[in-house]
Amino acid sequence: MSEKVAKAATRDAYGKALVELGKKYEDIVVLDADLAGSTRTAWFAKEFPDRFFDCGIAEENLMTVAAGLATCGKIVFASTFAVFGTERCYNQIRQTIAYPKLNVKIVCTHSGITVGPDGASHQTTWDVALIRALPNMTVLVPADAPETTEAVKALVEYDGPVYMRLGRTPSRVFYGEDYSYKGKKQKFELGKSMELRPGKEVTIISNGIMVAEAMDAADELSSQGIDARVINMHTVKPIDEEAILKAAGETGAIVTAEEHSIIGGLGSAVAEVLVRKNPVSVEMVGVHDIFTDSGEDVVLQELYGLKSKEIVEAARKVMKRK
Repeated sequence: MSEKVAKAATRDAYGKALVELGKKYEDIVVLDADLAGSTRTAWFAKEFPDRFFDCGIAEENLMTVAAGLATCGKIVFASTFAVFGTERCYNQIRQTIAYPKLNVKIVCTHSGITVGPDGASHQTTWDVALIRALPNMTVLVPADAPETTEAVKALVEYDGPVYMRLGRTPSRVFYGEDYSYKGKKQKFELGKSMELRPGKEVTIISNGIMVAEAMDAADELSSQGIDARVINMHTVKPIDEEAILKAAGETGAIVTAEEHSIIGGLGSAVAEVLVRKNPVSVEMVGVHDIFTDSGEDVVLQELYGLKSKEIVEAARKVMKRK
């Protein structure tokens, strides 16, 4: 990327946004599962102790309490690590939140492989796949800290169940603090992607930390004479079909990039749209069908091919099949 490189943790942006929104919306309540310091919900707890509830190391309880509060008209944010907030309490999410379509925002941090040294027991690369399959659920994966702030604001205004995955470590920032891009203020909309770079020969659709890698890849492809479009698909469900089909029609080749398994995540969601409405060649960059190892986040990104070079290789490969 040509922009100045900065880093910030999406979980920090989440914690700050909760505090600011808590001042404006008295119906916001926040729940956690004995991880408030890590998820940054502790910042809300300090400011609004009467509206924060620690449900203990009992994620099933966390989700059912969240559902109960939502039936009383509260705007509920329930947080823990992604591996625990999706897998340990899946039935509770299904039965008490998704099925009755309650206004619960499940915001989970420490997602993907960039949890790093916590290892495979704490890493999850299939959380999006799990939640995306549930009817009524909206699924978000913000690209950076400023986008996380805008997403939290949007969630407060949206009435319905949501899952948003955030990271642990500071990640690349390319939006301005006011959610501007290249000097222009952007508008965050659920279900609407954002084209960050125009291109005519191949489209890279990404989310989360892979958006920054996609922009790097587009720069490298440009140096090779390849014109690549980049789309930030922050909402995986409902996915922006219009943008996907437009890209397919205009570029004829798609690469998806995500810090998630290629089974059931962003790549699958994009492919599902294309196979039904406009089949074009697709390559998916992401974690393959494996349990990942413990290690530093940067090392793991290299190890599992979640860097710009893999996106470049995928783009060149998919273009040969046009």
